[in-house]
Amino acid sequence: MQKFIIDPVQSRQGPVCITGQDARHIRRVLRLKEGDPLSMTDGRGKDYSGEILTLDQDRVEISILGQKQSGTESALDLTVCSAMLKDKKMDGVIKQLTQLGVTRWIPFYSDRSVPGPKAGKLSRRMERWETIARESLKQCRRSCLVDISPPIAFGEVLERSEPFFHKIAFWEEASLPLSRLKNNKGNSAVVLIGPEGGFTKTEILKAEDAGFAAYSLGPRILRAETAALTAAGIVQFMLGDMGSP
Repeated sequence: MQKFIIDPVQSRQGPVCITGQDARHIRRVLRLKEGDPLSMTDGRGKDYSGEILTLDQDRVEISILGQKQSGTESALDLTVCSAMLKDKKMDGVIKQLTQLGVTRWIPFYSDRSVPGPKAGKLSRRMERWETIARESLKQCRRSCLVDISPPIAFGEVLERSEPFFHKIAFWEEASLPLSRLKNNKGNSAVVLIGPEGGFTKTEILKAEDAGFAAYSLGPRILRAETAALTAAGIVQFMLGDMGSP
């Protein structure tokens, strides 16, 4: 059964309430009743087991029966930085990256990015990305919400990347195979994915000056959204928990 997100403050004060669309989903789609068990998370890495006390049209009250630290979060602190793409493509990227266990997602503007939306539209797009990430988290039974950044400039991405142990830029003109990436016990990684058309040579040189290594994803040219998902999956396999028993 999927997890439902609850307020971490509520979870410390006794019975918790789920309202709105999630409450309607519990009642109408899952057809749960009083006394049925429910899995929950606070979105910060802690999971809860509970039992439904009451249900009505838009509200479900649950008694907390137990809590534990999540077993579905990767030990790798993985940040994926994606160059801005057309609207719906970005929606798909955040949905799938959430399932792949990334810690944070930073969209950015590069030399070949599509033009950015105006302020009002950007605010609505951010809200949509956060909603998509929440729904994806519930489906894949994660316990930590993805930290989603507003789109920033490429230079700021490089500045924010300074503390990470592994700094990986994927570039179609790179010759270094990803098999050369070594774990070295580092538990943090930041990945750069370019736009349609890829990074410019100048951008790659700036990334290398900031400590990034440029790697190849193989001989085929991938769409930007495919590259983001492929890169996250491979890095989770090599450095995170997808290659674990």
